[in-house]
Amino acid sequence: MTERYARIIIDISHEKVDRTFDYRIPAGLFDEVAVGSLVLIPFGKGNSMRKGYVVGIAAHADYDPDKIKDIAGIVTDGVSAESLLISLAWWLKERYGSTMNQALKTVLPVKQKVKPKEKKVLKSLLDPSQLINALEEAEKKKYKARVRLFQALMENPVIPYEIAVNQMNLSAATLKPVIEKGYVSLDREEVYRNPVKTEAKERNKVVLNREQQAIVDSFCLDYSQAIRNTYLIHGITGSGKTEVYMELIQRVIEDGKQVIVLIPEIALTYQTVLRFYGRFGNRVSIINSRLSAGERYDQFERARNGDIDIMIGPRSALFTPFSRLGLILIDEEHEGAYKSEVSPRYHAREVAEKRASMQGASLVLGSATPSLEAYTKALLGEYRLFRLTERAKKNSRLAAVSVVDLRQELKEGNKSIFSRNLQALIQDRLEKREQVMLFINRRGYANFVSCRSCGEAIRCPHCDVTLTLHNNSRLVCHYCGYSIPMPDRCPACSSPYIANFGVGTQKIEQMTKKMFPASRVLRMDLDTTSKKGGHEEILTAFSEGEADILIGTQMIVKGHDFPNVTLVGVLAADLSLNTPDYRSAERTFQLLTQAAGRAGRDSRNGDVVIQTYSPEHYSIETAANQDYDAFYQQEMAYRRLMKYPPASGLLTVQFSSRQEDCLIEAAALAAGFIAPLSEQEAVQVIGPVEASVYKINDIYRKILYLKQENYDILIKIRDQIDVFSENHRQLFDQVMIQYDFS
Repeated sequence: MTERYARIIIDISHEKVDRTFDYRIPAGLFDEVAVGSLVLIPFGKGNSMRKGYVVGIAAHADYDPDKIKDIAGIVTDGVSAESLLISLAWWLKERYGSTMNQALKTVLPVKQKVKPKEKKVLKSLLDPSQLINALEEAEKKKYKARVRLFQALMENPVIPYEIAVNQMNLSAATLKPVIEKGYVSLDREEVYRNPVKTEAKERNKVVLNREQQAIVDSFCLDYSQAIRNTYLIHGITGSGKTEVYMELIQRVIEDGKQVIVLIPEIALTYQTVLRFYGRFGNRVSIINSRLSAGERYDQFERARNGDIDIMIGPRSALFTPFSRLGLILIDEEHEGAYKSEVSPRYHAREVAEKRASMQGASLVLGSATPSLEAYTKALLGEYRLFRLTERAKKNSRLAAVSVVDLRQELKEGNKSIFSRNLQALIQDRLEKREQVMLFINRRGYANFVSCRSCGEAIRCPHCDVTLTLHNNSRLVCHYCGYSIPMPDRCPACSSPYIANFGVGTQKIEQMTKKMFPASRVLRMDLDTTSKKGGHEEILTAFSEGEADILIGTQMIVKGHDFPNVTLVGVLAADLSLNTPDYRSAERTFQLLTQAAGRAGRDSRNGDVVIQTYSPEHYSIETAANQDYDAFYQQEMAYRRLMKYPPASGLLTVQFSSRQEDCLIEAAALAAGFIAPLSEQEAVQVIGPVEASVYKINDIYRKILYLKQENYDILIKIRDQIDVFSENHRQLFDQVMIQYDFS
């Protein structure tokens, strides 16, 4: 009979997934043992029974088969969250082309050695009559400290150690004999760190409007009938999607289930978490990249132990170890932050669909500007589509949008970054004591520094990119962190005529203060929010009226609700339009629509000024009209013509190496290998071509693009590339291959 072997991990933690042990699967368990199974195994020299998780199954062992032990049995007392996450890791590996280790490290929480916070308590081990006897004995012997202790224990059988020492003046010497005699125990209780440092007040329940209530009713009807769908809520900015989310969550947790709420980035937690805390109290927690290792570990432990019902966070919160998951909710589902940039290069929306199906949960997606992928699935009936077409606040209307042609401004003599229309509107809002948001999709003081004599830009020696000038007179590479002082002369030709080109948030801040000297200005970008709590500090200050103008990158236009903001200025709408990415028009439309949605969220009218060198581009025209359907039709026509997702599947195969000659040879060999396969399967192949940034950190990169409507064919070719690279290991040991499905 053919033998099968299971690869098993004993310690279910991020750091130990590389350490697997091979065990033989007994013939009687062939049908029961699968990836994710929790099994009993004899471990070590003493063959003590331990539990372990199966992370792989193979026909051959990496170890001498004669020395391999058999799995003793399967643990059948319910499916744990860990088992589900390991099964999900296997799916990630197969779907996105990573190693199992990479997939496991994605789904399992980091269990770093963090000293737990502890609370020590003194507990009485005596019944009431014994306690009275102990008190009388202490009074006879004039043990005053013991008398205080026993009197306190008669009122409360559990006393915090801190109170006993600091308020009752009990020393360790006093406590030692009563503990040794068995009168009292000193217990340690682990205290979980709570990352939310605020006392959120309970909010009054909002009365939903007709459209909101219809969505809630439809979802609840499906849920009560055990129908678990994927739903897309397409709601204009300010339409009250969050209030709908609250009602859906309430229905699910009333059923004893748990909920994961994904947000695109940490900036959204400021207002979002407070709203959830106000409604659901301490059954809510957050997870994000800025938590300390201890805080992050504690939140996953609280989830595993069932101490919380709702986890809010970015992409990584999707792997919260909930065993009773009932709903996954993805707000702003169109956001690029939901796509992982490291292997496995998964998309949170796709993984959420898989996890929801594994655990019998519902999935709700929400956006004012849905991704083309999600909207296409909704139109095809794969998702259930809901629309919110009205703003939730009474008398609140969409802002009036005007588009300014910066080419015309320059022709008429205005060389400022602020158009005349925007200047006049900012002055008007300052006089009315209303607030202004100025948005630019750039970071740093200027885009790049170049020589006016020879035309050379100052570039990073390790990466194929220009350096960015920051306000501290240093040039910084935003890829690898390389940094040098701003030179006095051109490094290439020694000319003194070097200068910065372009404009960034720091420069805009200076220009704003110069043009409007009486205004109070705040800047919010990655530089000003790098310290822990930086987002909350800036957003709170702006929310409380401590500034008139908020300048920032895209983080200021996503999800925030400031009723006093009546003007939004988009200073350079073209910047995101000119990136080398087939999604650039979609991202431009999304950013402009989100920016426009920040103005006029109260009863006062709002204005949005979009400044651009391309006023005729359809993404800018449709964003100005807040017309998603018109944008969708034009963009999908382009995607169909060019065979880009979602009209076609796209597999990006990236080859990278420190040795450029090895890279060129490997990429060419792989392209030659797949040429007959692609012809046979009608796959369009482009490349290999140099990556848009060819060299990063002294690593060279080339890319192959494969287009095919049938996703399974792309997976098949990916698997064959893996086999090909294994058969040419001497060369491919010098070259890393990564896959990215779009």
